[in-house]
Amino acid sequence: MSAGTPSGASLDPVPEPTGGIETDARRLAEYIADTERQLAELPPVPDRAPHDRGRAVALHTRARRARRAFLARHTETVYGVLTDGLTRPVRLADLVYEAADRFPGLVPTRAQMAAERRFVQAEKEGREIDQGIFCGAVLRSPTAGRHLVETMLRPTPRALTLLDGFRTEGRIELDTVYLERRGAAGHIEFRNADRLNAEDDRLIADLDTAVDLVLLDDAVEVGVLRGGTVDHPKYRGRRVFSAGVNLTDLRDGRISFVEFLLGRELGYVNKMLRGLLPAASSGDGCERSVGKPWIGAVDTFAIGGGMQLLLVLDHVIAEENAYISLPAAEEGIVPGLGNLRLTRLTGARLARQVVLGGRRIAATEPEARYVCDAVVPAEDMDGAVDRAVEALRPPAVQANRHMLTVAEEPLDLYRAYLAEFAVVQAERTYAPDVLAKVERRWRERERRRTAGWEHAGGGHELMSRRTSGG
Repeated sequence: MSAGTPSGASLDPVPEPTGGIETDARRLAEYIADTERQLAELPPVPDRAPHDRGRAVALHTRARRARRAFLARHTETVYGVLTDGLTRPVRLADLVYEAADRFPGLVPTRAQMAAERRFVQAEKEGREIDQGIFCGAVLRSPTAGRHLVETMLRPTPRALTLLDGFRTEGRIELDTVYLERRGAAGHIEFRNADRLNAEDDRLIADLDTAVDLVLLDDAVEVGVLRGGTVDHPKYRGRRVFSAGVNLTDLRDGRISFVEFLLGRELGYVNKMLRGLLPAASSGDGCERSVGKPWIGAVDTFAIGGGMQLLLVLDHVIAEENAYISLPAAEEGIVPGLGNLRLTRLTGARLARQVVLGGRRIAATEPEARYVCDAVVPAEDMDGAVDRAVEALRPPAVQANRHMLTVAEEPLDLYRAYLAEFAVVQAERTYAPDVLAKVERRWRERERRRTAGWEHAGGGHELMSRRTSGG
């Protein structure tokens, strides 16, 4: 089809793979290039009339069908090319962009993603869905998926650069995280103070680094997660564990799929659960991982991604006025691996009440015992953390927590879930209901901020009130 084809014309058929990767890659590249030419003829996303939007949807749908068909036949070959036959570890973000360079049209290029980031979420083309299709196909492959998981269990280059300094000084301050070694414990404190310690791209990157440092420092035996004090008018001066994903950043298009939504699950969250792979993998699983016990100290609330973190920790302490929730139904997106892990802790019925019904659980409710190990007055939080650190120091703790993980969440179960999550989550972040919700909340927050009583942070105060029926 020529570049001048009118918007109402029929679309070329999706190329069917023939079996030869070079031929199929060339045909895919030509097809996607033609699709991009037709998309470029349309007005920008916010200016598209209904028939233009329908045309764009049709173009994206057929392009994604072509990518899926190619990956169904060639995923392991593509991954082998990108990793030099599984001999070179390539981290997730680098993998998707190297795939774009080596196999044009398979995933968006860096330039295309940079162009997307100039727009709010509702005004993007939705190219992260194409990244999700690729990542899902890689993770679905037992060979490629396991190799990628193990690659992401290795320390980040940034952590390796900072390690000597942390070992010497015993503390390090990143943009949104403060890490300090106190006795045998490495204390990680969230310091995204103006956003109720909500998760954004900066915090995810800083947590990946901080978790690496805790696991790499031989002087640290136990890791501790806790939220720092925040600036929100309602909670100013109080510690808050986490308000989950920053919905304002999601609305503004600043929550990245690869680095945040998928990267956190493959990165620091999985490292806390399975440990770190500091050496090159030989393909024999994670037996050589370096793991340590983890404690969570929950002040005020742990919402969304904050609650998700509790599901991989070995001991959770909550102050008696705190609550936890996974408001996935309210937000419209998938709560990470919460759907996989919560049922294991609470049973299916309570998990559905939390995930599907938006139920929040106060620390003092009987059901909180399924997630929280101890509930204490606010003034006893520090002492409770210190006691938990001492209890988790014996060497047998790590050996047994490793075996618990092997039994409860085998790597292939985790990988298979993540393969589906990669596709579903990417699609949900562009779903009309999600876009409408985050836009509505943003406008409500802006009205309140203008009125002088709503803070310019992440927009989670409204969400927490609505989830609680307040």
